[in-house]
Amino acid sequence: MGLGVRWTLHGDGRTPAPGAVVKPDERLSWPRTAGLGAQHVVAMFGASFVAPVLMGLDPNLAIMMSGVATILFLLATRGRIPSYLGCSLSFVGVAAAIRAQGGGSAAVTGAILVVGGVLLLSGLAVRKFGARIIHTAMPPVVTGAVVMLIGFNLAPVTAGTYWPADQWTALLTMLVTGAAVVCLRGFWSRIAIFLGLVFGYAVSWVLDRVFGRIHSIDGSGRVTDHWRLDLSGVAKADWIGLPSLHAPSFHWSAVLVALPVVIALIAENAGHVKAVGEMIGDPLDDQLGTAIAADGAATMISTSVGGPANTTYSENIGVMAATRVYSTAAYWAAAGFALLFGLCPKFGAVVAAVPGGVLGGITVILYGMIGLLGAQIWVHNKVDLRNPLNLVPVAAGVIIGVGGVSLKVGENFELGGIALGTIVVLLGYHVLRTLAPAHLKPQEPLLDAGTSEYDDDRPA
Repeated sequence: MGLGVRWTLHGDGRTPAPGAVVKPDERLSWPRTAGLGAQHVVAMFGASFVAPVLMGLDPNLAIMMSGVATILFLLATRGRIPSYLGCSLSFVGVAAAIRAQGGGSAAVTGAILVVGGVLLLSGLAVRKFGARIIHTAMPPVVTGAVVMLIGFNLAPVTAGTYWPADQWTALLTMLVTGAAVVCLRGFWSRIAIFLGLVFGYAVSWVLDRVFGRIHSIDGSGRVTDHWRLDLSGVAKADWIGLPSLHAPSFHWSAVLVALPVVIALIAENAGHVKAVGEMIGDPLDDQLGTAIAADGAATMISTSVGGPANTTYSENIGVMAATRVYSTAAYWAAAGFALLFGLCPKFGAVVAAVPGGVLGGITVILYGMIGLLGAQIWVHNKVDLRNPLNLVPVAAGVIIGVGGVSLKVGENFELGGIALGTIVVLLGYHVLRTLAPAHLKPQEPLLDAGTSEYDDDRPA
């Protein structure tokens, strides 16, 4: 069996024929393939750059490792699943919680590395026993609740850190980003977050020129007079160089905070694999375990050198739906561009200079969208929240996760927020299901569409 690195030319190599698609083992001409690869990199810009900044990690390293992760994923799936692996936003809340406990970047990446290992083992289990093992342990009511509490747990970060840095820039950025997500079509709608970043940069620069320095919270958390957009680091950065690396460290308290994200990542992978299979007309259910395992392995490699977790990106799946080009050759090109960007410190310095107010406007939408993906899982799988078996554990777990409720165990150990909320949802559901009367225990639907679906005939 090959590695999926050979492609046949599709038609004349210029554009798909009417009604046709470029399949994973096909390609357009190499110049067009390279252009599509660059387009995929731009599509993942917004989230992949915002995520490491929010997590306090090196954006240059994040982009470079996303290229490495994509290559590993394409090899592991032998070119059957065209996907780009970018920086996962699911860990932003985890990073904030770990840092609030006094942990640094090493503790953050160490905790995520453990999650990557669990994800790898989960993928291997799915390959051996089938996807039903996931559906049995984590039915849609549970996965939806965990995804929701992970997203909404981030609300205090936006309200207390980013928005106060510059409320008017935050408001304008939020409005423009929201309008871009809703009103733009095709490729432009896929890079709405990136467009919001660019707009926020421009607004911050104009406000600095017109009103001068702002008195607010700066990047270090102090209230000072400072420029909204400080590009001094860009001038000092080199054009070519390796990103900063660091080794992970492991702390049980940090690991327990991060482990619940495994549920969100499995649901996300399931949705993406299902969506891609439907678009290319090749059911990929047999590849779900491989995709999950490859995601976990890529995350372990990235975090072992100080990078973030990586996962399949819905933005890039959307680009494929708009262009009808599912060639894995384009993703190899995208991975190559990502590696080059990662070796440009000046580029990373531009990303690291994102003004706090801009992050405030984007994260209001971004964090809310992450949380509402949980509701999308419920809706798609017809979860009945009128059933007390579903309602009680979800209600308790979401409030614990969102409100930051904590449970102190002994003198030196505390469970709270995401970790405690997930435990309450997961264990609470299964315990109550064991005790509940038969009429409250209908057959659970399978989680077969995850968090995302894409329509091939969406206007471009």
